[in-house]
Amino acid sequence: MQKLKFMSNGQFASVWDAIEDTPAEAEKMKLRSALMMALGVTQPRLSDLMRGKIDLFGIDTLVKMLTAAGLRVEMQVAKAA
Repeated sequence: MQKLKFMSNGQFASVWDAIEDTPAEAEKMKLRSALMMALGVTQPRLSDLMRGKIDLFGIDTLVKMLTAAGLRVEMQVAKAA
């Protein structure tokens, strides 16, 4: 069994270390929550995005998320073939 992270005072290092069963699950949740905070989205919205439900997101929202992730958005318009 893997050990969960404790601080020197005997408390858990994070809430995720306290409530998840394994260190791997705790790390996954830490990353997920950091991503949600960085992109300014809620858990259900992040789940929609991760499941590829792009149709649920407006252009403004997608641009905001990409910008928050440090990406630049470019658009190209061309004549139809």
